[in-house]
Amino acid sequence: MSEEQAKSLSDLRVVIVDDHAMFRAGVRHEIGQHVQVVGEGESVDTAVKAIVENEPDVVLLDVHLPGGGGAEVIKQVLAAKPDVKFLALSVSDAAQDVIGVIRAGARGYVTKSISSDELLEGMQRVAAGDAVFSPRLAGFVLDAFSGAVDVSSIDEELDRLSAREREVLKLIARGYSYKEVAKELFISIKTVETHVSSVLRKLQLSNRHQLTKWATDRHLV
Repeated sequence: MSEEQAKSLSDLRVVIVDDHAMFRAGVRHEIGQHVQVVGEGESVDTAVKAIVENEPDVVLLDVHLPGGGGAEVIKQVLAAKPDVKFLALSVSDAAQDVIGVIRAGARGYVTKSISSDELLEGMQRVAAGDAVFSPRLAGFVLDAFSGAVDVSSIDEELDRLSAREREVLKLIARGYSYKEVAKELFISIKTVETHVSSVLRKLQLSNRHQLTKWATDRHLV
């Protein structure tokens, strides 16, 4: 990175949003000497609060968050602070995740395999108003919004679920018992029950049969 780039980056105000504290710490360590990390968030509520209070230039945003997901963060923030730019940073390259946050207003989407230098460059470009995507995702996004790919079935309901709730949903839909799900995910049966109840409530479903049909209709299993 050139001295001119570093000087430009030093003025960039950034908020990091991810529900994993260790990941946030890692990102802060990697970029903190180049940009101003002014806040962090771990859920929809904490993210919106940190962003509105600190008014960053760029938000690094995971798409799976407790309380509604990255798209919900974008919608709430842009309603109050329309100048904030969002760059999704996620392990997921699933269609519903990518299109969901782009539709909500994100300026780009990169996966967590990105290098530190590439991430810094991406943030700089997003802050300047450019669109930034990981190479493998760029073509898909262009196709999706040009109509070459049918994205009509992409469901914002799915983004209401946390990453762990999605894991539980998929296993339950495949016919796993609560005990088997608990063993697979190394969590307690009680935690599985809590996640299933949360999924049913968020998706407004009544029972396991409806949950399985919901997941099957969306080709999640």
